[in-house]
Amino acid sequence: MPFAIRIHRTGGPEVMCREEIDVADPAPAEARVRHRAVGLNYIDIYHRSGLYPLPLPSGLGLEASGIVEAVGSTVSELRPGDRVAYAGGPVGAYSEVRCLPADRLVKLPESIDFPTAAAMMLQGLTSAYLLLRTYPVRAGDVVLIHAAAGGVGLIACQWAKALGATVIGTVSSTAKAELAAANGCDHVIDYTREDFARRVREITGGEGVAVVYDGVGKDTFAGSLDSLRTCGLLVSFGNASGPVPAFDPLLLSQKGSLFLTRPTLMHYTARRDDLVALAGQLFEVVESGRVNIAVRQTYPLAGVADAHRDLEGRKLSGSTVLLP
Repeated sequence: MPFAIRIHRTGGPEVMCREEIDVADPAPAEARVRHRAVGLNYIDIYHRSGLYPLPLPSGLGLEASGIVEAVGSTVSELRPGDRVAYAGGPVGAYSEVRCLPADRLVKLPESIDFPTAAAMMLQGLTSAYLLLRTYPVRAGDVVLIHAAAGGVGLIACQWAKALGATVIGTVSSTAKAELAAANGCDHVIDYTREDFARRVREITGGEGVAVVYDGVGKDTFAGSLDSLRTCGLLVSFGNASGPVPAFDPLLLSQKGSLFLTRPTLMHYTARRDDLVALAGQLFEVVESGRVNIAVRQTYPLAGVADAHRDLEGRKLSGSTVLLP
């Protein structure tokens, strides 16, 4: 019988449990997928901990790749045997087999293997909407990307560089600085050793950057604002260090008529056409070699608690895949 990882209460990694499940035939608009690889993402920790509440009990995981086993009666774009991948929900990717809405699945090019797909879908689609939609990066822009050696960071830095930007990345160690420099960063700042906002001003001759992509949250928010040029945009898309504290919007005008947005992948891919378009752009940039996806760590799905501990402990870099 297939199994899934589920939670009945929120808390630390120990709340995740392995449960055998009975997977029914797909509903009319669904497909049943047997997973070959599952992605690990920081949002999984937010769901497990309760920062982003889920109705309980619940599965976990938003990203996977695999093979279609069966399709519902109204599904026309997919058929059994198709290689597919998905990201963004509904939750439940931490499983061997599951049914989910067919319109959330995209066909996977033959040139991209299952672990690579599971490593890139959520982080790659996130990079796609951030760089191509939220703030469309143009040649000549100077951009700041926090956690440059993380899963989103490594993809976004390479992609921003391919778009012609000058890329400044922040990291938390010498090893991660080397990794970021090898993956698109023109300038790397170790924020544990120097004031990153001051260094950004030095790099940009005092002007600041056009946009900051900040998935760290509380620890970097103030410095991110201080790194922006007049009328620059802060894209706050994650809370790896905790939620951003409340602040007076007047602060944005005082620091240069700044813009702030808090986007989510779910909104940018809510329409099927947008999902397919962003996935196509992601697949194209990976197949062209302009963005390299490296699976840097793997864990068995049944051992996902160890993966969560290592991710929260900032022991991981780049993309991590869980193997059913």
